[in-house]
Amino acid sequence: MKNKAIVIFIALLMILISPMTTAASEKDPDKHQDITLNVMTFNIHAGIGSDGLYDIDHTAETIRSSGADVIGLQEVDVNWGYRSNFEDQVEYLAEKLDMHAFFAPIYNQDPLNEEDPRRKYGLAVLSKYPIINSENYEITRLSTQDAVPEPSPAPGFPGVSINVKGINVSLYVTHLDYRGDPYIREMQVDDMLSIISEQKNTFLVGDMNATPDAPELQPLFNRFNDAWNEAGSGDGYTYPETSPEKRIDYIFTSQDLSPTNTQVIDTEASDHLPVMTEVLLTRDN
Repeated sequence: MKNKAIVIFIALLMILISPMTTAASEKDPDKHQDITLNVMTFNIHAGIGSDGLYDIDHTAETIRSSGADVIGLQEVDVNWGYRSNFEDQVEYLAEKLDMHAFFAPIYNQDPLNEEDPRRKYGLAVLSKYPIINSENYEITRLSTQDAVPEPSPAPGFPGVSINVKGINVSLYVTHLDYRGDPYIREMQVDDMLSIISEQKNTFLVGDMNATPDAPELQPLFNRFNDAWNEAGSGDGYTYPETSPEKRIDYIFTSQDLSPTNTQVIDTEASDHLPVMTEVLLTRDN
């Protein structure tokens, strides 16, 4: 009789628990599903469009209308100067787009007036999903602020970890040296490869200031998948915006990822065209 009562109790308990389990599953329907992620790289030219006018709202609308979930930004001003009205572009875009953000300054200078915030310029990450870890790494740079620059380590290489509905994604954003001589870019590529962790679901995005046939970029093509080669159509030219003739903006992924759709976004919000790729993130069994 005692055993029968225990069996009845357990059965009743299972009936009570079952709706709770179902409700929890319905509350988080993505818990066991793969996730489609749209990743973008965008050199925003400090919010200055192809018409030469400053319009950070145009930048925001380009990102919003693209449907991008995670964005790596280059040429970002934070209280930097008159060209961008001394605005904090990272804070503005994050609020406007309702996204998480991380800013990685290359330059961090005194303000023009003592009471004003410091003047900063660099790279940033915007994310629909929470950023759980972030770091501003150093790579070799030839400063544009020094009269006689020498190659030296400098910040401005952001790396973040993002929680995409329970899947960990690593994103690194870069802006390589623009000069014709590739020797700085060669050092920068070596630096980045030594920093980027060897793990799945990893992205490296940015303005490389070099075309795909540049020898200094080959180590990147050897280690990563090039999203344009994987899933783009056409030449993928991104610069200059008014009449693109070069592919210098890239999305690289770790080799476990297979981009399914990569496109250049048409916009007049910058002197570069952004690139976006769609990737399916799979959960571990």
